Amino acid sequence: MSARTRTMAIVAASLATASLAACQTQSGGSSGNPKSVSIMVGGLDKVIYLPAELTDRLGYFKEQGLSVKLESQPSGANAETALVAGQVDGVVGFYDHTIDLQAKGKCLQSVVQFANVPGEVEVVAKSASIKSPADFKGKQLGITSPGSSTDFLTQYLAGKAGVSSAQFTSVTAGAGATFIAALEKGGIDAGMTTDPTAQQIKEKGLGRVLLDMRTEAGTRAALGGLYPASSLYMSCSYVKKNPKTVQKLANAFVKTLGFINDHTGAQIAAKMPADYASGAGGARSYAAAIDASKGMFGRTGVMDAAGAKNVLTVLSKFNPDVKAKASSIDVAKTYSTTFAQKASSTG
Repeated sequence: MSARTRTMAIVAASLATASLAACQTQSGGSSGNPKSVSIMVGGLDKVIYLPAELTDRLGYFKEQGLSVKLESQPSGANAETALVAGQVDGVVGFYDHTIDLQAKGKCLQSVVQFANVPGEVEVVAKSASIKSPADFKGKQLGITSPGSSTDFLTQYLAGKAGVSSAQFTSVTAGAGATFIAALEKGGIDAGMTTDPTAQQIKEKGLGRVLLDMRTEAGTRAALGGLYPASSLYMSCSYVKKNPKTVQKLANAFVKTLGFINDHTGAQIAAKMPADYASGAGGARSYAAAIDASKGMFGRTGVMDAAGAKNVLTVLSKFNPDVKAKASSIDVAKTYSTTFAQKASSTG
């Protein structure tokens, strides 16, 4: 049994019309605590979002009595829009969207925090003379899409080095083959991506890692602290209406985090769809990509509170919506540790 579907359609719904739909579908139904849940993932084949597909493949959703439909959307920004539009019940994506949306009057919560670091790397093309973010001036920098977490982080890293957003060009490079092609053919001088794309770039000799945010040390060096990223986030109204369903999701995901921590990349890769490995350059490369990034995943699913505050600090430097309301944003409302803590203590 597979509850997984893959859709690559870009969500065109506007935030102006999203609120009504959100109220209709995110209420969890008249009875509350539904057994069927739809979750959009910002790229099912990305290692940073590995827990989504892996949980399904391990049967942990089914073990909790849930039928979970996973949908793939390569851009976290578009997945966020789908959630606000009420088209899905939850998103596996970057936590920073919950802060961005609170600044826009929406309430979203991370209920399971997969990682307290971004899991991203900034890679530089072999021919580009970039030694630090200070060299971003005048360069073409690859991001997933406008408004995505890679966009947020790229702007912050540049700004921290004294380079304004107007002094470089952001290029929508996506991930996987499109990102690799952009790097190889000169479409970008550098860019932010994740595994397995980063592993393929390394093996092909197309570029080098400038900043590695797959580890705590690398993240602190680049961003001045931790930066909670990969997570399951949902609307506050859904969480309040359906705590039993949310708890079951947390139970399943936290169990998966334990599996990731206790197994090798090869063992984990063997549980995943075969096309993930083929798209990542083969089974060996895919396993290596998982090994390179799996250290980012915590075991408990609990948010690092100081890291959450650092995300606000980063966003308030350049995101105009967050910057304007930084003093009034309540970070504590953007995540809940209740469900993950319970899942960890009973698991």
